[in-house]
Amino acid sequence: MKNIFIAISIITALTLLSCRTTKHFNKAISRKDKSSLEKQSIEDSIKSLTETFAQFKSNHIDFKTFSAKIKIESSDNKGKNPDLTGVVRIIKDSAIWMSLTATFLNIEVYRVLITKNNIILINKQDKEVKYRSLDYLQEVTQIPFDYNTLQDLIIGNPIFYSDSINSYRKKEEYILLSTVGYYFKNLFTLSNDNKIMLHSKMDDVDLTRSRTADITYEDYENKNGIFFSTSRQILVSEKNILDIRLNYKQYEFNKELSVALSIPKNYKRK
Repeated sequence: MKNIFIAISIITALTLLSCRTTKHFNKAISRKDKSSLEKQSIEDSIKSLTETFAQFKSNHIDFKTFSAKIKIESSDNKGKNPDLTGVVRIIKDSAIWMSLTATFLNIEVYRVLITKNNIILINKQDKEVKYRSLDYLQEVTQIPFDYNTLQDLIIGNPIFYSDSINSYRKKEEYILLSTVGYYFKNLFTLSNDNKIMLHSKMDDVDLTRSRTADITYEDYENKNGIFFSTSRQILVSEKNILDIRLNYKQYEFNKELSVALSIPKNYKRK
C-alpha cells in the first residue's frame, strides 16, 4: 500500500510490445533515438499516473460536521421496499446520527446513533431499543464496514481502496484506475477534467466469494471547492442483491449540530 510505482512494470511491458509492432517506424530511427523515445514514453506515463492519483486523492472531502436530508429508495430479492426519508448528522470520526421516516406515511420509524464502537437502534414502531457492537453493521450488510468506511460512504469519499495501483488507462472520455486492497479490488472510473469519481466497482479479493459492489456517482455540485455527488446508486450482490438509490435533497458542511439521542423509558431494551 506504499508505492504507486508498481505500475512501472506494466507500463514498460505495454510500451515494449507496442514497439515490436511498429517495424517501419523502428527502421527510421536509430537505436539511441528509440531508447530515448521509450524512456520518454515511460516517464510521461508515470507522470500522468502520478498526477491523476494525486488529484484523485485531493478530492477527498475533509470536514468537521455534515448534515443532510436524503431520499432513499431500495429493493432486494423480495422486491421494492417502502421509500424512506433520511436525516443524517455526522460529527467527524465521532458519531453518525440518523432518523429514518417512512415517506408515504410521514412517520418516523427508526432513529440510530453509530459511534466508533457501538450502535444504538431505536425502533419507534415496536417501541424497543437495541444496543449492538459495530460488528452488527457487517452482519446486516455482509460487507466489512467499520466506522470510517460508513462515514466515507455517506460523505461520498472512495471506500475500500489503497495506494497499490493495479492498472491505469486514460481514454478520451474518462480514466480507469484500479487499486488492490485487503478486501477488494476496486476499479474507479474518473472524469478526465477534475478526476472525480463517476463509478466504483469492487470485487472481492477472496476468490471463494462472489461478493461485488458497484457505486455510481452523479449530479455533482461544487460548493466552496468541494465536489459533492447528490445522486448515487449502490448495488451490492453476493447471495442476495441489494439496490439502494440516494438522492441528497439538502446538505451542509461544518455547521454546528447535535447528535443527542433520547430513549423513552418505556421502550424495551434488547
